[in-house]
Amino acid sequence: MSRLMQKLLCAATFAAAGILATSPAFAADKMKVGISMKVLNAPYFAAAMESAKARATEMGADVIVSDAQGKMGKQISDVEDLVTRGVKVLLIDPADPEALVGAVNAASAAGVKVVVFDSTLNEKANYLTLVQSSNSQNGALVGRWVVDNLGDKPLKIALLSGEKGNPVGKERRDGVLAGIVEAQLEKTGKSNIQIVGQGWGNWSDEGGLKAMEDLLVANKDINMVLSENDSMLLGARRAIQSANRDGITLVAAADGQKEALALIKQGKYGVTALNDPALVARTAVDIGMKAAKGQAVNVPKVTFTPPVAISKSNVDKYYNPKAIF
Repeated sequence: MSRLMQKLLCAATFAAAGILATSPAFAADKMKVGISMKVLNAPYFAAAMESAKARATEMGADVIVSDAQGKMGKQISDVEDLVTRGVKVLLIDPADPEALVGAVNAASAAGVKVVVFDSTLNEKANYLTLVQSSNSQNGALVGRWVVDNLGDKPLKIALLSGEKGNPVGKERRDGVLAGIVEAQLEKTGKSNIQIVGQGWGNWSDEGGLKAMEDLLVANKDINMVLSENDSMLLGARRAIQSANRDGITLVAAADGQKEALALIKQGKYGVTALNDPALVARTAVDIGMKAAKGQAVNVPKVTFTPPVAISKSNVDKYYNPKAIF
């Protein structure tokens, strides 16, 4: 078999496994960086992957990307494949906070510098740090915006959550709700908040639309929707428009999606919190590459990006219509 045919067969094998390299062959003197994504079927994750890949390439590495396609078992296999292919740095957005612990520990035991980003992994796992936005700090800022703009109005909140049991979703809603209560107490000495219903939107626009339709039918006095991300809230907004419901303030715990920011500029969407996939990904790459080069890395188990609540007063600073996300 010719060397060309061997290369083609190897490339086809990895493509079938959902593993893509930035080039068909790697330079022997270049460091290999692996990026294990739990999914790539949404703008946030695509933006994170592209930013991580660009930053690692800029720093002189060859990059291999794997897409677990939402399958936990596949992500475990992806990590094993990346280690076999000789990556020195592994960036992973884990599909499950517990099930990926073994794969991450095995990678670390093989000498790979592992940095987790975006989603939570059990802190007992052997990785350098988890890079993400602070849900509690962002929540405090978003909660204060709610109280500053809605005053002491009794809040009848419809809650849009991603998926049951997801720790990030819980952290996000808890952060905003705690922020609202604290701001109300500071302002009036009492809290007046009610969750009238919770819907599950699976993090997507269409999921948010369907969940909101049900919440609107079941509750006639909603005056605020709190969503765990922008995508679900964008879908919920369409449901609210179709139902001709007025007086509902739209509040997202994350992410700063460009479609949401465009609506904030127009005064049609209240507030969201910054969870910039590009910033999170670049930070993760910088930490992993530094460690792999033998440089001293002194980072906490969790590395937070700066918290920001984005509203009409500061949206121009963050809105980029050409952004992937």
